[in-house]
Amino acid sequence: MGMQIKDISDKAFSAYGKVITGLDVTGILKEMEHTPLPDDVIYVPSVPELEALPEALVIQNNVYGELPIQIGYCNGHNTKLNAVEYHRNSEINIAVTDLVLIIGKQQDIGADYTYDTSLMEAFLVPAGTVIEVYGTTLHYAPCHVEDGGFRCVVVLPKGTNTDMEPLEIKNKEDALLFARNKWLIGHEEGGLPANAFIGLKGENLHVGNEQ
Repeated sequence: MGMQIKDISDKAFSAYGKVITGLDVTGILKEMEHTPLPDDVIYVPSVPELEALPEALVIQNNVYGELPIQIGYCNGHNTKLNAVEYHRNSEINIAVTDLVLIIGKQQDIGADYTYDTSLMEAFLVPAGTVIEVYGTTLHYAPCHVEDGGFRCVVVLPKGTNTDMEPLEIKNKEDALLFARNKWLIGHEEGGLPANAFIGLKGENLHVGNEQ
């Protein structure tokens, strides 16, 4: 069996993020209807058609305090954790479909940058919901609820998750840097590129009944 899935109204979610209210994201949801929905997972950091919408300016000004942002998406079919990542800032997710997030706490990462997946929790994010995922929250690609897959809008500071310049390693955490503003810890079963830091210990968590 898969993980127990809690609702984002559960008090436990407050350690990882919060629901954002008062935003009209109708235009964003409509534009997302034109985005691909592959059998695996696709992530696109920045989509000009989404960023040109009036809602994008509201998110930039009101949610990010006028910090330059990018708006992209993560779509597809997925039931497994595979890896965790974190940023130096919050991430905004807009659930276009119902989806499940498997999340944990950066504070639980070990001194050697390994992390025990048994510490993670799963939460259902209903379609149309806007959430803030705190910068200290470990997360990765959402999991689908329906066989038709999932669509999720991803808002981050401009440049996040894009290619990095060569970096001189200064400390252990630098080994986790996988892209700009993206620190990643992978699972050995996650099918990640050879340069990914593999440090997830325990089960490659999944939702649903698939193993």
